[in-house]
Order: sequence, then C-alpha cells, then structure tokens
Amino acid sequence: MIKHSNYGKSRVRLAKVEREGETHSFRELNVHIQFTGDYDECYVSGDNSRILPTDTMKNTVYTLAGKGPLGAIEEFGKRLCDHFLECNPHLRSVRVEIEEAQWSRLGKHSFQKGIEVRTASVIDGKSFHSGVKDLILLNTTDSSFEGYIRDQYTTLKEASDRILGTAVEAAWTYTAGGIDFDVVWHSVRARLVEVFVGHVSPSVQSTLYAMGEAVLAEFPMVEEISLSLPNKHCLLVNLAPFGMENPNEVFLPVDEPHGLIEATLSRGE
Repeated sequence: MIKHSNYGKSRVRLAKVEREGETHSFRELNVHIQFTGDYDECYVSGDNSRILPTDTMKNTVYTLAGKGPLGAIEEFGKRLCDHFLECNPHLRSVRVEIEEAQWSRLGKHSFQKGIEVRTASVIDGKSFHSGVKDLILLNTTDSSFEGYIRDQYTTLKEASDRILGTAVEAAWTYTAGGIDFDVVWHSVRARLVEVFVGHVSPSVQSTLYAMGEAVLAEFPMVEEISLSLPNKHCLLVNLAPFGMENPNEVFLPVDEPHGLIEATLSRGE
C-alpha cells in the first residue's frame, strides 16, 4: 500500500519587472509546488486521469504573475494555492514554497543582488593586484542586441529593449605600491557600478569596454584592468497560449548556458 505520496514542480524560476513610469521594480522568485491528494491509482495502475501535469503548474506560476503585481510572496503563494484548490477536486492539500532573491536598488531601473567579494594578489611584496568578483548587477532597460551575424543556425531574435544581467569579475594591476588600497578599491568598484548603471548598452562587449575605459581614465595608479561579464539571461516567457501578452514583464532567469564576454584594457599602445 502507499502510505504517503505527493508530486509537484520544483525550482520554477520567475523574474518579474513592474514599471511605474521610468522607475522599475525587479523581483526574482524560486517557486516550489507540491500536491497531496487522492492519487493512488496514478501510481498503482498508471491512470493519469487525475494528474495535473507539473508543466501546467509551471505555466500557472507565469500566468498568474502576468495578471498583476506580485505583491508579497505570501500573497502570491495564496493566489497559487487558491487557484489549484479550486480547479483540482482530487487535491486535498497544496504546499507552495517561495524563495525571493534580495535585489537592492541602484537607480530607476538598476539593481544589485547580494554582496560581492573583494580580491587581491600580491607578488614578492612588490606587485599589487586588486579585484572584485560576484558583483551581480542588472538593468531592466537601456540594453539591446541587434545587427549581429545571422547564419543557418541562428534563431536568436534581435532585441531593442532587454534585461542586462551579469556577475562582474574584475581585476586590476597597480603601477606601483604606496597607495591607499582601501580607498582606491572602493572608488574603482563604485565607478564600475556607476558606468554599468548609466550605460546605454548595444552589447555586453560595449558595456565592458565602457567600464574598463572609465577606470583607466580616472585612476592613474591603475595600469590595466581585466573584466569578465557573463551574460545572465532572462528569457521572455511566452504567455500567448494562455491568451495573454507579455510586454517585457514576466521572465525565466537562467544561469546556463550563458554568454561570457571578457577583455583586458591597458594603457599600452
């Protein structure tokens, strides 16, 4: 006999952009759904007539997210529970667990997630290198990607307005020691963020160059800077099958595969 069973959908990743004029909000959720009910025959005899596909659970998350503001994650979880309980008579209980990433605001449409890591490398006490990694930044607009090569394998659609998200890793080399490393590190880090926030980006390559160029222009003690910007994609969810438009609001954030753009800028000719 079956003593207990449950089934559902885990790790339904959702990103939602909500716009109030030029000011945007950005929310990133991870939703887990589990059904408990009269489903024994599904296991015992292979009768699927009472099963709601877990793919439908995923679609429900995106569809309800597209119908209005998310509100508190507890409120969004209640809307999901109410929907599933109303529409599935064999369901005795539904558990919705939601995790929300904490993004802090940097500007009207720019955000940072979490806290970055400061790095350093010192060779023979004479050569000094500083850096930062896991500096997770995101712009909800002012980013595009158009005019690229299209061949027989290209399916990517051009985007005139897209989300640009990345986890910046930067390392810079000083021309000499004898400087206030704390002050310079915080100043370089702040300039990298400032340029990312304000840059109208035609590509990640262009944004990377603007960030590195600004550091070299403003900090004469920096000899060169290497930057690595993975393109952390947010894929627009197709809500057309559910009779809804998606005006760049509901997205699926993905970590892999991702583009990886890297370059080193120096003062040399």
